Amino acid sequence: MSRYLLLALVSLCTAGAPVVGAQVVSQQVIVNGSPGDMPLQMLPGNRQAKTGTGGLKGRIVSADTGQPIRRAQVRITGSDVGLKSALTDGNGRFEFKELPAGRISLNVSKAGFVNMQYGQHRPFEPGRPIELAEAQVLDKVDVSLPRGSVIGGRVVDEFGEPVTDAIVSAMRMQFMNGRRRLVNAGRTSQTNDLGQFRIYGLPPGEYFVSASYRGVESMVMDMMGGAGGPQGSNSNSGYAPTYYPGTPSPAEAQRVSVAVGQELNGIDVSLQPVRLARVAGSVVGSDGHAVSGAMIMLMPAERDATMFMPGGTSRTNASGQFTLQGVAPGEYSLQVRSGGPMMMEAGGGAMFFSVNTSRDSSAPQAQTQEPEFASVGVNVTGDDLNGLVVVTTHGAKATGRLVFDGGAKPDGLTQIRVLAPSADQDGPAPGAGVGQVKENGTFELSGLAGTRLIRPAGLPRGWAVKAVRVNGADVTDTGYEFKPGDDVSGVEIDLTQSTTSINGSVTDIQGHALKDYTVVVFAADPAKWTLPQTRWTSSARPDQEGHFKVQNLPAGSYYAVAVDYVASGEWQDPEWLQRATQRAAQFTLEPGGTKALDLKMGAS
Repeated sequence: MSRYLLLALVSLCTAGAPVVGAQVVSQQVIVNGSPGDMPLQMLPGNRQAKTGTGGLKGRIVSADTGQPIRRAQVRITGSDVGLKSALTDGNGRFEFKELPAGRISLNVSKAGFVNMQYGQHRPFEPGRPIELAEAQVLDKVDVSLPRGSVIGGRVVDEFGEPVTDAIVSAMRMQFMNGRRRLVNAGRTSQTNDLGQFRIYGLPPGEYFVSASYRGVESMVMDMMGGAGGPQGSNSNSGYAPTYYPGTPSPAEAQRVSVAVGQELNGIDVSLQPVRLARVAGSVVGSDGHAVSGAMIMLMPAERDATMFMPGGTSRTNASGQFTLQGVAPGEYSLQVRSGGPMMMEAGGGAMFFSVNTSRDSSAPQAQTQEPEFASVGVNVTGDDLNGLVVVTTHGAKATGRLVFDGGAKPDGLTQIRVLAPSADQDGPAPGAGVGQVKENGTFELSGLAGTRLIRPAGLPRGWAVKAVRVNGADVTDTGYEFKPGDDVSGVEIDLTQSTTSINGSVTDIQGHALKDYTVVVFAADPAKWTLPQTRWTSSARPDQEGHFKVQNLPAGSYYAVAVDYVASGEWQDPEWLQRATQRAAQFTLEPGGTKALDLKMGAS
């Protein structure tokens, strides 16, 4: 989930515009996007964290001096504990008590240091899980925090004058959502009155520095202001998102390298002036009438870099008209939603929110009937775009049921949700609703358009997806193309308790057992590597005893390779996987089968 969107929600709340709904539609979220962060297990609403007789004790120290770090925040997360935190004492020590048996992840953060996970030794590397047995107390769960690197500089305009309140990010190249993109690698910074910024807590590595002048406040004011009414004398010249040293193109950006704990200053970004455009039009509903109070967002395409900030936001007036001012050149998706919360899928995540910004009963109100939406591609080149007519639709509806392999139903069916993420890997898409499973195992999804995957979330322990079918056709990996106005029945999600498991260990060439490595398991068929949100590839890090585990992969033919180090997400790149086949072990995973693997590091 984007921190920008979180800030937008906070800004809207503090402005007196209550947030009607805000929900993360995922069982795992990243809190602040920093490289050392871990997926947080979010327990369902009516499920309580378990207690047990286990415990964790450890010490947090500085990697360069070995001195204890006081008041470091230690967080643990797991499927049965949710999220718990503790602060280290004056000796850098922490403790968690009454822990249940199970797999736990641990993360540590402290200002001035790099966020690190237990078992992480290199930048952008996932940490290692802790397998805790019943009544087991581990007392040496220690983590060393390296000093964080800093990138500092100034953001100036074309006249060399400082730009205040520009948002500056350190980005790194990563394979994400089927494409190599620039993604935010850590914290962001906002320039002060001198145009100065300072991005801290970075792991050592290579970064691309980007600066954008359009901030959250502008987005919020646009949303609150709505369409129509008085207009200010705004210049038609502005600034595109700019990469160091001064280019709007990620391909022409210059890399910046920082070592451990290095403070690199003088990274000055000169914003590139561009001609800003006005995008205006009207929204018409499926009944042919103007749609008032609809939310409008102009979302950037994500072909080269993930950009969470909208290029413009507004609402339609009583006549269904909207105006977006100050739009920088680029490719966008114009997203429209009337009534109900706006849900967006961007950067591999999804969230939705709605705001009620009206303080006057005579102001345009969002329609109360079933929400409609639309998504239109817009290419802005600097010239004004007027007279756009956007026609909304209810989208398709899908009804279905859960099918249980063997006939036995698990408890807690109503805690399962059904999601329909977009299979489009090139950019943001209007989100579909979330279907709540009923006691009888049925569900309904609405507002569907385009090719969508069908995925359950919040499955009970020990259950996994076997297949997803629409009227008997298997759409598990390809998704189903929904056309507006269609009512699709016969959606079946086949769940099974006959799940697969791969476990094993890794040795070096001399046969010595290793405890620090990464195992990547991937389908032998390269066509499965590039499927949207593919379920045919996975990676694992060993637990504290050196054993790895991969669960719930579909049955089929696979490769498995052990490597000393691979950055997060890099192993999803088809080029990396193709190279890995040269030294990987090949095996077959039977339905419901367990496979034991003994892998060798560096095997050919």
